[in-house]
Amino acid sequence: MRRLAACVLLAATACTVAAQSYPVKPVKLISPFAPGGGTDFIARLLAQQLSSALGQQFIVENKPAAGGSAGVEYGVKSAPDGYTLTLISNSYTANPAVHKVRFDPVAAITPVIQIAQGPLIVAVHPSLPVNNLADLVQMAKANPQAIYFATTGLGSVNHLAIERFADMAGFKLNYVPYKGTGPALIDTIAGQTNALFGASASTLAHVKAGRLKALAVTTKSRLAAEPDLPTVDESAVPGYEMVLWYGLIAPRGLQPPIRDRLNSEVAKILKRADIVEQLQTDGLLVVGGSPDQLLKRIQGEIKLWAAVAHRAGIKVIE
Repeated sequence: MRRLAACVLLAATACTVAAQSYPVKPVKLISPFAPGGGTDFIARLLAQQLSSALGQQFIVENKPAAGGSAGVEYGVKSAPDGYTLTLISNSYTANPAVHKVRFDPVAAITPVIQIAQGPLIVAVHPSLPVNNLADLVQMAKANPQAIYFATTGLGSVNHLAIERFADMAGFKLNYVPYKGTGPALIDTIAGQTNALFGASASTLAHVKAGRLKALAVTTKSRLAAEPDLPTVDESAVPGYEMVLWYGLIAPRGLQPPIRDRLNSEVAKILKRADIVEQLQTDGLLVVGGSPDQLLKRIQGEIKLWAAVAHRAGIKVIE
């Protein structure tokens, strides 16, 4: 019995020592979408700050495909040694409803921490003759072929959010799927499509530059960075809400001391005034919290998006 207790103590000590020395080599941070989108923005900000805090390079690798599920699968099936992490958003919880994911989205991961959250921005090309969200809904009802929404991928959470909006507003949705927010933004700015729900972190700059016209935000509260911009709920579709969030996960089996160190270091970063200000400028609020809080959010949203996909009639994509 004493020998067993000694072995357990030695193993725990070894894990603690490993966590204290972690990382001893560069760390890959998987961003499962194309460069230029909200997930990529958060991933690069986090990688830069963790590189400075922990003294090793955190390198962002973009792996866009299948609504983000391909990059996530790569991340969660990597070795659980702390050297491959994955930046996720709501798309992670939507994918099981619309894609045949080849891993258990709850059992296959080690949640680390939620990072930030904010709204999607309903934006249109400046040439579209609408002044507010009610105008957009009216036009979509009167002439369905006049409006095409760019989505961040067929069956993505962005797509599901727009499907739910169209369903609640009572119009037929036309959409064009892209591999991430970046390409969707580029084509909407160019006029190839004329509307989108864009992550605030990547869309606000284009709104401020006049390349896009913002109509509303999808959260129940207005955006601190743009207080005059109304919410979807108050301006056209009562009861509508969609909160976009970002979190950090690792593969299942990551040693708890390494998980806890990552959680602690990210939490420190999120408490810094300059990071809070930078995220607020991009329409995001810091969140933080425990690994278990992130896990509960993942579990709850998997059920939510499954219901939305079912109502929208979206079939599972092979």
